[in-house]
Amino acid sequence: MQIPIQVLGKQNSVSKKILTEDALEFVAGLAKQFETSRAQILVDRKNKQRAIDAGSFPSFLAETSSIREGKWRVARISSDLDDRRVEITGPSSNRTMFINAMNSGAQIYMTDFEDAHSPQWDETMQGQVNVYDAVRRAIESVSASGRKYTLNDKLSVLCIRPRGWHLDERHVLVDGFPVSASLFDFGLAFFHNAKRLIDSGSGPYFYLPKMQGYGEARLWNEVFTYAQNILGVPNGSIKATVLIEHILAVFEIDEIIYELRDHISGLNLGRWDYIYSVIKTFNKHPDFVLPDRSEVTMNTKFLESAAKLVVSASHKRGIHALGGMSTYIPRRDDHESNENAMQAVRTDKQREADQGFDGAWVAHPGLVEPVGTIFDEAFSGANQLNNESAWDGVASDLLTMPTGQVSESGVRNNISVAIKYIEAWVQGIGAVAINGLMEDTATAEIARAQLWQWIRYEAKLPDGIIFDEELYRQFRSEEVEQILVDRVDSSKHDLDKAVDLLDQLVLSSEFVEFLTVLGDRFLD
Repeated sequence: MQIPIQVLGKQNSVSKKILTEDALEFVAGLAKQFETSRAQILVDRKNKQRAIDAGSFPSFLAETSSIREGKWRVARISSDLDDRRVEITGPSSNRTMFINAMNSGAQIYMTDFEDAHSPQWDETMQGQVNVYDAVRRAIESVSASGRKYTLNDKLSVLCIRPRGWHLDERHVLVDGFPVSASLFDFGLAFFHNAKRLIDSGSGPYFYLPKMQGYGEARLWNEVFTYAQNILGVPNGSIKATVLIEHILAVFEIDEIIYELRDHISGLNLGRWDYIYSVIKTFNKHPDFVLPDRSEVTMNTKFLESAAKLVVSASHKRGIHALGGMSTYIPRRDDHESNENAMQAVRTDKQREADQGFDGAWVAHPGLVEPVGTIFDEAFSGANQLNNESAWDGVASDLLTMPTGQVSESGVRNNISVAIKYIEAWVQGIGAVAINGLMEDTATAEIARAQLWQWIRYEAKLPDGIIFDEELYRQFRSEEVEQILVDRVDSSKHDLDKAVDLLDQLVLSSEFVEFLTVLGDRFLD
């Protein structure tokens, strides 16, 4: 059958397994059906941003008050999603990490095509193959030393996070234009695996990133309904967890749940993207300049208020509330640092359990047991859905920013982390351990966005010196030198590309919305 789709990416045995004629026809159908609506969403985002730039700040919508005040609840959640105490996340393309995550003992494994994924063509195709093979229990991996990795009998429930509405998959064209990365990632995963997952007693489960409002949730719901109809699976088979990771989305939580009421299973407060969204959304307003990243904790007013609202809205409607990612990871090389990291994780997850969250994300298999224990002790049964309490905040709480210092160490850390992460990202690695923390695109976005913000609004360091372009260039050069000193081979690898991209992001006269879009030219 002739289909209006063209694959520009290099084909090999891996991609051919996924890019069958029927699968491509399905993706093309999604694109032709929904690309106009996606384009309108991106226009609507720009219009909202212009209004905020002009001083019109977000609040709860008067026209949807009946939805917020209504007594409705969502469709029943699938039984294998009842218990979500621990969810482990990781890049979809790393086959060994994929297997280890499925075997980790976590209730859920969210495999990622988004923030923990570098969207090089080969990496994206490998991610789809890993999902395909895992669903068929055929995935295995052999290390360089000969160690074989296979799936255990008991596995985590698989969820898949496609890329956000703003991203294109430039390697695939429909009617001559790049296909939406969201529709591409979702479409291939759903087409190949939905029926097998349903037959196995589970289902096609997804995480939805980067949404800014209920109109975007409505589009996802339309995509789900269409896809289920085309493949002949029951409506409602798809279950989705929405990431509340944008400051605008928090004002439309009930509306987002309502639009997805036939398909939604939970909300997750994606703290790192959420923090970044504040910088991005209010980049024209100096009152939203944030202090050192280390000072922007979940105890700050705007984040604590958002967390409480996520729990309240979720349980009111009968869905799970999931806590975000603590970036600390175990340290085998340093006992004291490891103990400090584990205590930080325990404190963070205890706070979430006490707030009513039903579970939380971890970035490493070594955190599954300790985090699970915290939630085991916090409540009996599978979840805290019966723990309903009204949100006691007001809209202004969600916009109350923390105060604090911008320190030289904070500046240098942002520069170093951003460079190291971007270098790894252009090499095809989407999740990187740096200084005992698991960094991904979201945390790198915070690092580079804060640098831009501090230069633009002339942040003062504790000694009174203004952080400006000249000082940035000095610190950046010194941090690059230190990176090279710390390397065994002193090779630059892709350091020049990372510095080039960071300079463009930090020194641009206007705020650049996504490093992943600007940096796409460095990817294969």
